Amino acid sequence: MSTAATQETSNSLPRINDPAPDFEAKSTQGPLKLSDYKGKWVVLFSHPADFTPVCTTEFVEFARRSEEFKGRGAQLVGLSVDSVPAHIAWIRNIEGHFGVKIDFPVVADLDTKVAQKYGLIHPGASETATVRAVFIIDPDQKVRALIYYPMSLGRNIDEVLRALDGLQTADQNACATPANWQKGDKVVVPPPQTIEDASKRMEPEFQSKNEVTDWYLSKRELGK
Repeated sequence: MSTAATQETSNSLPRINDPAPDFEAKSTQGPLKLSDYKGKWVVLFSHPADFTPVCTTEFVEFARRSEEFKGRGAQLVGLSVDSVPAHIAWIRNIEGHFGVKIDFPVVADLDTKVAQKYGLIHPGASETATVRAVFIIDPDQKVRALIYYPMSLGRNIDEVLRALDGLQTADQNACATPANWQKGDKVVVPPPQTIEDASKRMEPEFQSKNEVTDWYLSKRELGK
């Protein structure tokens, strides 16, 4: 790949809170446009190639956890540079071997147009295959989180669900989530923005409702 092409690919990487690049492509469930999912969360994940061992284990786990994503109002969408017939053959093979139902669409991106929009072709890893990536896109079609993995490392589906839970919780409760947070744990109170607000964090009234470590770090239970 030329230097110019490499630069173009690098520049196309969406950043957090950027609009998710819209696309229209063929999929295993027919023509698909990202904008068709406006109003709901989307988990767009790429894989290097069909009929590869690590990708197969990931698809099995996404299929097994599909109802959990649906329960969070999220649509799973897979993607690679393979064709629709290759996707169909691979899905049938997975379903036959593992007894799971892959009920989400898998986009065919033979011309790599979608991969280029999302910065999924990394020449250092492969000049043709898409790297492992996850984009969590909110109902307004903004990129809220992105996670990249090397080809040798399979994804942790628990972490994808945790990230989705954290984003939804933060949006719904005007808060943040601490390290290792799990749904139901205490959340982080946004930091004070003035000297006066910082002083109030040390007062008994605030401390009676929150777990205060210091003026800049407080946690609370949701609903309080």
